[in-house]
Amino acid sequence: MASVTFDDRFMRELPGDALSERRPRQVRACYSPVEPTEVAAPEVVAVWPEVAELVGFDEDFVQSERFAQVMAGNALLDGMRPYAACYGGHQFGNWAGQLGDGRAITLGEALHPETGARHELQLKGAGMTPYSRMADGRAVLRSSIREFLCSEAMFHLGVPTTRALSLVLTGEQVMRDKLYDGRPAPEPGAVVCRVAPSFLRFGSYEIHAARKDLDILRGLVEHTIRHYFPHLLGEDVASGSSAAASDVPVSDAHIVAWVREVAERTASMVVGWMRVGFVHGVMNTDNMSILGLTIDYGPYGWLDNFDPGFTPNTTDRGQRRYRYGYQPDVAYWNLYKLTNAVAALVEDATPLQEALDHFPAVYSELQLDMMAEKLGLASLEGSRDEALVEGLMAMLARVETDYILFYRGLAEVRCEGVEADAVDAEVLRAPLMEAYYSPDSHNDEDWEAIDAWLRAYVARVQKDGTRDEARREAMNAVNPIYVLRNYLAQEAIDQAEAGDFSGVYSLMEVLRAPYEERSEWGRFAKKRPDWARDKFGCSMLSCSS
Repeated sequence: MASVTFDDRFMRELPGDALSERRPRQVRACYSPVEPTEVAAPEVVAVWPEVAELVGFDEDFVQSERFAQVMAGNALLDGMRPYAACYGGHQFGNWAGQLGDGRAITLGEALHPETGARHELQLKGAGMTPYSRMADGRAVLRSSIREFLCSEAMFHLGVPTTRALSLVLTGEQVMRDKLYDGRPAPEPGAVVCRVAPSFLRFGSYEIHAARKDLDILRGLVEHTIRHYFPHLLGEDVASGSSAAASDVPVSDAHIVAWVREVAERTASMVVGWMRVGFVHGVMNTDNMSILGLTIDYGPYGWLDNFDPGFTPNTTDRGQRRYRYGYQPDVAYWNLYKLTNAVAALVEDATPLQEALDHFPAVYSELQLDMMAEKLGLASLEGSRDEALVEGLMAMLARVETDYILFYRGLAEVRCEGVEADAVDAEVLRAPLMEAYYSPDSHNDEDWEAIDAWLRAYVARVQKDGTRDEARREAMNAVNPIYVLRNYLAQEAIDQAEAGDFSGVYSLMEVLRAPYEERSEWGRFAKKRPDWARDKFGCSMLSCSS
């Protein structure tokens, strides 16, 4: 095995729980020391080799029995000091108090043997912790497959995200009421090892502010800035050439700059979600990474037909707080709660408000750039371009249109060497026909709206003077052909629960190259089939998903 070493910097620098028992309780600290609970029969189902390489594990170790034991929670490597983190959060808009890692246990911070890069390894489904409340701390296979696949799917799509290393069967059954309808049933248990520089989230700061534990809060904020945002302390600290981060006092200005950068990173992450049609499903403040990474893949979903009101979370069906089109607004609200939490640490909160208000501006700018790229345009400027985008959203929602296939088809629309107002309507719309779920149901007004927008689009492309081949290449570089469609994930889960993991392995291959169309992968680029419209796991998921 490569000489990966483990550090406990988080535990060394921040206050921990004085108790080491698993009993659920209120904890006024940053973490609780707790070891994973052993499982009966660990079996490695799959490993992302690129993540193993990222951490520093060599192939021999990954294929060893020792790896299986560690990734199931049955054994520890030298230097590992496991803990569960304490945090709170606003859930569906309401303060929920202490939450914490109820089924996740951090093994330690792995230091790459060559680069020295630091990554936190965390087992999800590793057993009870003081934050498990009335739960068992375990995870089922279906939710583990979804997190294992989607973490890496998002990475290869270019969306900021936590990573996934391994998927391990436990050899045990877990009781779950997946629809919360009073009918629990046994399901196969599993453990995912997820990887990130840090799993700190907005709720990590909120809990200490709510309790008025300002010394703990300040220590956590300073720890965060020194280790994950050292550039804010000055060039010498960022380069490591002079003063150590620990020697530079963290000032009010540094905290303001930190909030501003968290806002920027969050904006970039959410723009990424909107670009690829991802719906997080449960954007509580405890599920918002302080590093701007997509975190906690629970009841997420992907747009099949374009629907700004789509939410995959059964718990959110009434309120639809976390629907696709509202995600930027929720991100801003969550940032407001983070800003409120750290406001007590600064003498004047006015600059903090300005840092918070940076989010709408930067999101708007990034969103315009993103839409220009999706449409193959040099930029979006002025009221005419604004009208073009608004018309696009209305057209996509007017008839049932596949979000992914539409943009791939749009890249094939001929713009070069044609007269926008004269081209035959059926020729113009032909590349888009595969994106429509029920084209035979479109009425004349529907087709007129589609044709009018397409003619406006062709004219706008011609204004840029972009060649069709160059536009197609640019659009296909940002508009994926393969995403983890809800029904594809469920098909793989159904097979896996029957003991066949071939669907998981196929998706692992496809999701590594989401922008590269291959004829042999044609079935992974199909629209949602009718059978998946109302099937659990395809159209709706619970928080246990």
